[in-house]
Amino acid sequence: MEDIGLYIAYAMFSAALLGAIVWPLINSLKQPKTLVKSGLGVAVLVVLFLISYALSGSEVTAKYAAQGINETSSQIVGAGLTLFYLIFALAILGIIYSEINKALK
Repeated sequence: MEDIGLYIAYAMFSAALLGAIVWPLINSLKQPKTLVKSGLGVAVLVVLFLISYALSGSEVTAKYAAQGINETSSQIVGAGLTLFYLIFALAILGIIYSEINKALK
């Protein structure tokens, strides 16, 4: 009985999560063009991740090997970091392009 607040919070979080996932899908099915645009965005992110995965190394030091890190997990972490750096750089370039384009108009 002491955990009733925690269970209510779990229920509210689950309802919000379900609403955040299901509601946009329902609206996307009404307008398939938005679903294609979203799919294209996800496909671009997958391609960027695959490029990042191919570029990342799989080296494991003795310290990390002692903690249970293997080559695969090291490469996935490296891919995540590389993907973050790549998306960050693209965002900065987009901001710079937008500001220059706005200034020239």
